[in-house]
Amino acid sequence: MCFHTSQTKKTTELENRYDVKLADESIREYFDVPRYHMNGFTHPNMLVIPQEKSNVLAPGVWGIVPSNKSKEDIKPYFKEAVKYGGGLNARSEKVFQHFIYRGSIMENRCIIPVSGFFEPHDHKGDKYPFHFKDKENKPLALAGLYTVIDTFITFTILTKDASPLFAKIHNKKNRQPIILDDINAHNWLSTDLIENDIKDILKFTYPEEKLDAYSVSRDLFSPKVNSDVETIIDEVKYEGVYI
Repeated sequence: MCFHTSQTKKTTELENRYDVKLADESIREYFDVPRYHMNGFTHPNMLVIPQEKSNVLAPGVWGIVPSNKSKEDIKPYFKEAVKYGGGLNARSEKVFQHFIYRGSIMENRCIIPVSGFFEPHDHKGDKYPFHFKDKENKPLALAGLYTVIDTFITFTILTKDASPLFAKIHNKKNRQPIILDDINAHNWLSTDLIENDIKDILKFTYPEEKLDAYSVSRDLFSPKVNSDVETIIDEVKYEGVYI
């Protein structure tokens, strides 16, 4: 599952890449600070492109919350939902049945632009983090769903069965986030999709040859270390750990 991401791109690069504008100029400085490691379980603020306003980059909270909650319910809900994965990921196979996702899948889809993300690799019972990024260092568009709680957007990242590359690396869960190419990213935010159109996009597998994947420091998983540092995305090789 995708619980760890990085977003080191300036907001202007994201605006140009996706032909959008930042929703509020006052937040530009905050989101221009590079985040090399964001742990989903801290429910960080991230930028999303929401279907309702597909021409803007809007701030959202990572971890989807049911739309019938109030803003005062968000933090208590996260504490309760941690045993279910904190609302960080949604299995794409369940989006039309799940009590939260079925309310978002038709009209509240979003894109989460990131510079990269991390997945764990199991080797002899130990976890080794791998970093995924675009080979040309372009932002990656992750498919997501969102709810609006008062003035807050809360979102989740959609996942699917692992492609061969992800199956080698994420070899315990065999899952991966849904990464969209330009055409599917554009279509994902369309208001004209019917259920079968959405299901087709959910089956899309991003070309593996366009991704770099390599092992990084195990500090990523340590609660005692500040891993939101530039060096956390540097390659670190381990004996016997390879793909």
